[in-house]
Amino acid sequence: MRLPLWIRYPLLLLIAGAGGGLLILAASYLYLAPQLPPASQIREVEYQIPLRIYSSDMKLVAEYGEKRRQPVTFEELPQPLIQAVLAAEDERFFTHNGVDLKGLLRAAVELARYREIRSGGSTITMQVARNFFLGREQRFLRKFNEIVLAIQIERVLSKQEILELYLNKIYLGHRAYGAQAASQVYYGKDIGELNVAQMAMIAGLPKAPSAYNPITNPERALVRRNWILFRMEETGAISHEERLAAQEQPVSARFHAAQPEVEGAYFAEMIRLQAMDRVEADIYTDGIRIITTLDSHKQTAAVQALRTGLHSYDERHGYRGPVAQIDTSSLPSLPPMQHNDQQAPPGEAAAPQTSEDSKVELEKTITGLNPKVAAWVKALKEHQRVGPLRPALVTEVRDQQAEILFNDGKRAELAWEDIRWARRFISDKYVGNEISKASEPLSIGDIIHVRPVGSDDNRRWRLAQLPRAQSALISLDPQTGAILALQGGYSFKASNFNRAVQSKRQAGSVFKPFIYTSALENGFTPASIINDAPVVFDDDKLETAWRPTGASGKFYGPTRMREALYRSLNLVSIRILRQVGISQAMGTLKRFGLPTDTFQRDLSLALGSASVTPLEIATAYSIFANGGYRVPAWGIQRIEREDGEVLWEAPQVIRCESPCSAPSNTDRNPDIQPAPLMAPRALDARVAWLMNSMLQDVVRRGTGHMANRLGRRDLAGKTGTTNDQMDAWFSGYSPDVVATVWVGFDNPANLGWGEYGGKAALPIWMDYMGPALDGVADHQLEQPSGIATVRINPESGLLARPENPDAIKEYFIESQVPDLEPPLGPAGGHRAPEQIF
Repeated sequence: MRLPLWIRYPLLLLIAGAGGGLLILAASYLYLAPQLPPASQIREVEYQIPLRIYSSDMKLVAEYGEKRRQPVTFEELPQPLIQAVLAAEDERFFTHNGVDLKGLLRAAVELARYREIRSGGSTITMQVARNFFLGREQRFLRKFNEIVLAIQIERVLSKQEILELYLNKIYLGHRAYGAQAASQVYYGKDIGELNVAQMAMIAGLPKAPSAYNPITNPERALVRRNWILFRMEETGAISHEERLAAQEQPVSARFHAAQPEVEGAYFAEMIRLQAMDRVEADIYTDGIRIITTLDSHKQTAAVQALRTGLHSYDERHGYRGPVAQIDTSSLPSLPPMQHNDQQAPPGEAAAPQTSEDSKVELEKTITGLNPKVAAWVKALKEHQRVGPLRPALVTEVRDQQAEILFNDGKRAELAWEDIRWARRFISDKYVGNEISKASEPLSIGDIIHVRPVGSDDNRRWRLAQLPRAQSALISLDPQTGAILALQGGYSFKASNFNRAVQSKRQAGSVFKPFIYTSALENGFTPASIINDAPVVFDDDKLETAWRPTGASGKFYGPTRMREALYRSLNLVSIRILRQVGISQAMGTLKRFGLPTDTFQRDLSLALGSASVTPLEIATAYSIFANGGYRVPAWGIQRIEREDGEVLWEAPQVIRCESPCSAPSNTDRNPDIQPAPLMAPRALDARVAWLMNSMLQDVVRRGTGHMANRLGRRDLAGKTGTTNDQMDAWFSGYSPDVVATVWVGFDNPANLGWGEYGGKAALPIWMDYMGPALDGVADHQLEQPSGIATVRINPESGLLARPENPDAIKEYFIESQVPDLEPPLGPAGGHRAPEQIF
């Protein structure tokens, strides 16, 4: 049957138009395809994955990079998420060949009608083509390029591989790239732990990550999420009842910063800088992982010990007043505090947010609060947490109690036991009288800091302030040199200056063991008698006559060297150095690895005038702990890619007798593992053992006696305090762990009366070493051959006669056992020593 003309001609025109369109598409394909990158390159794609730094037990310490991304496989993607994404972006994904003609026709109509492409008609494959090979600008030619590449990609990859690429590459707001990163950013969970409503929320983000962002635009995000849930019902992914239940879910998204599992920002920054010099890869985008020597358990103990010690010091010196004060007279009355208003103290290692994200989160919080509470919370808008310190607003002050409000609208009480320390600060040496009521330090409208204290079962808030003093703690494995813990200050957010490795401060008496070591190497013994008495030195290296004194003001007269060390007698140390000689002592100090080129070459060196870092002191004390070997400190075990390919590995540490050289026949790969790290013998094993014995007496009966509370017999160490109490130190160890603690002001100033190393630094060391040695057996450094154990006269240092009832045990190098004391005198006593240094 012949068609009428009015039908035949339009039909012919339609066929001709379609044919012409196909010819244009075919010509475009033939023209564009050779100019585009081959789709096969997509198999070689490398995601921009941030640098991640881990502890030795694979706990995240830090993450660096502009993009948060954590790629997952298709099998790890939950089916409801895939269904939500397809419902929102590309319903016919599994049936088309990369191009959805229906969607393109819709886009063409929009182009003709509005002179611009609005919906785009892009399939998921076309979006993959754009994200991996093209830009995001909306141009007509780019759309053709997308089509060509999409067709090529579909020939190269399976549908599952394309979806995996898409859901790992797509930008989803707040620096999150990929579904797994978005799940962590918005919900703090892995993607497989989300419910259907949360997955639908993430599926709504690819279209417009800012416009449909559940943090910045929760209302629009809710509308978008509910539409996607409706589409999921239409496509059969969920039932009607499941859709209604999911749509009832509130918007639960909030910003979750990259959450470290262990707090170690000072250490991580040091490691980041070292890694840049050791690998050629772009460490911020190539998915680099750095596995360090950090022990997460010890690092947590170090951070807590340092902060607790600084707060204890700060409380001893009084309360400096609130952070700020606001006028509350125009604010509405707060409703009575309910039990569910109570703010539970958080963990101390909570990850800091960026200021921008914090403000967004605060604005969202204020919007959802009781209007009366919100009016008060706004006063806290500009105040952020620092470490464990939380800003809070005082809302009520009673006799011996106060109520506070946090910036999340939660409220809490401050008990009298957590307020009563707040005597008025006058100066570093003076504080006001004890307070008797809470209204003395606190007023309504005060913006203060509080910190969590107490056990996990009984956590509470305590009035606090950001400490003015600073501290550093570094801990090493003395056998290998591995850094076990490092904290370079109170808070990296408040100050990123790493005092553990960058701050050179006078060492004070913590330096004396090095001088005593030089004495043992030059004829002295632990029983040598040195006179502790006033003296004036006319040293050519000093501008004026020097009249050194002891910290206590007492003088003990003739004193055995062992006793002089545990009493930390200044005049004895000076006399020892004068007897040994500066040049001879410098030789010993060099073998400890200390920076002798910067030291003054005068007798003040005996009192620790040398400026050193806590790392240098800890490394030097490791020599006492390991029996005499100088083991360099190191912190990186290996650097590897996300897939496990090792790029750099720590060299082997080899102990050797001096002089020593690296072995020539090793199985190492020189491109990955550097030459072995040589740990030469720095001290005779007998000298190292004798010094260890003397330093144990510092703990057992001397200035470090407080450490006996740890209940161990293998601890040794030395306190240190500099002139005018500007620096407080304690460096100590067991054969398994070395730790050095420094306390002081960044701009040197007096720490206050009584703030010696044994009071300001030793408690921090103890709070660290207790957990650090938990479960570690108490054991002593092995006694080397060539050590003699004899009984001596404690007054003369000479070998005691059998009938001497006052004799004590002492250790000597066998060739240095002293002479026998003379017979008893007529009155039954002993003659005084003939030689006193």
